[in-house]
Amino acid sequence: MRLASSRATMRFYVTPLLLLLALLVSVAASVENDKPVQSRSVGLEEPKSSINSSMTERSNDDWNEHAVDNPEEIASLVDTTIRNSTARRNLGFFSCATGNPIDDCWRCDPQWQRHRKRLANCGIGFGRNAVGGRDGRYYVVNDPGHDDPVNPRPGTLRHAVIQDRPLWIVFKRDMVITLKQELIMNSFKTIDARGVNVHIAYGACITIQYVTNVIIHGLHIHDCKPTGNAMVRSSPSHYGWRTMADGDGISIFGASHIWVDHNSLSNCADGLIDAIMGSTAITISNNYFTHHNEVMLLGHSDSYTRDKQMQVTIAYNHFGEGLIQRMPRCRHGYFHVVNNDYTHWEMYAIGGSADPTINSQGNRYLAPTNRFAKEVTHRVETSGRWRHWNWRSEGDLLLNGAFFVQSGAGAAASYARASSLGAKSSSMIGTITAGAGVLNCRSGRQC
Repeated sequence: MRLASSRATMRFYVTPLLLLLALLVSVAASVENDKPVQSRSVGLEEPKSSINSSMTERSNDDWNEHAVDNPEEIASLVDTTIRNSTARRNLGFFSCATGNPIDDCWRCDPQWQRHRKRLANCGIGFGRNAVGGRDGRYYVVNDPGHDDPVNPRPGTLRHAVIQDRPLWIVFKRDMVITLKQELIMNSFKTIDARGVNVHIAYGACITIQYVTNVIIHGLHIHDCKPTGNAMVRSSPSHYGWRTMADGDGISIFGASHIWVDHNSLSNCADGLIDAIMGSTAITISNNYFTHHNEVMLLGHSDSYTRDKQMQVTIAYNHFGEGLIQRMPRCRHGYFHVVNNDYTHWEMYAIGGSADPTINSQGNRYLAPTNRFAKEVTHRVETSGRWRHWNWRSEGDLLLNGAFFVQSGAGAAASYARASSLGAKSSSMIGTITAGAGVLNCRSGRQC
């Protein structure tokens, strides 16, 4: 830029430069307050907040407060966020931008490791308000073994997740954690495995039951087994008898404000992610699902009408090789399926019963070669009632003979407030979902 000779023009340039300098000084000062510090003894530090997050005694009647009054408004917010992110990419504001609004919110920062908690401000969709352990201190897991379900050792993942205070949980090094019993999480926790390879595998896996504000990010979750008929601790002050667990990768049970992002999940005994019993305000994003039969169940049973409050956003995931069905399988609630890449299924991709509302926007559906499995959708035991269910497809890219059977009154016009992503968005799926699953993040580099 050439500097003008007049003093007025000089003031025009100098003033923004001074403002920019002040902004940089402010940012540098804030960085010093956002560094994870490992505790030398037990890995646990005093949090900034003293919120009591134990939710195990909470009545089911309280969970309706987490339902969104206007689900279509939230769907529209997701669409607006995607459009804004894509516009920034086209203008070249961020060299690493992909059009994925979650990733573009934090991955461009080469100092992401010093700013880990900024992830909590990047959520979208129904689970966008999940803060996890943002308002607490860091807990560094340094012991992958010694899993004691009743008296967990300090420094283990189990000891971290049961605490009554908000915590942002990170890992000292690569590790494989084999759990003897379910990992029962307490409220206001973030599990953040960025920068290391952490596997939860070959044993029990994660249970999020009657709690709120949980973020799960960057884990390899696979080969989960049924466990139970044992005592398991759920907080520092409570442990109790657990009946048999099915062997889900992540089980969400009567919980709210949950965000599951950038994990790689495969080959579990039951579902990879199941959300049931009135769970709501959930976002499942940027995950990579492979090698599994019944991938995702959203809704307990056709008769359990409390799941009518369930609201789940499923965005930017890659449903990959070796998958058969339930991506997801829905009951009762409202489900926004947006900008996912479906490259493999053997039976169907999206199924449901009991009158769920399914809003499919800007996805890419690549049908299998089997000519009897080209249909994306599957209605379960409906006796013709399905024709009144609101299942919509807008801007989806249907390949290799894939077809989506829509239903409900009013067709796409009834979803005018949940704006379509359009053909441009679905053609970008390869870019938007390229980073699905666990990321290879290294300190000092863009992730």
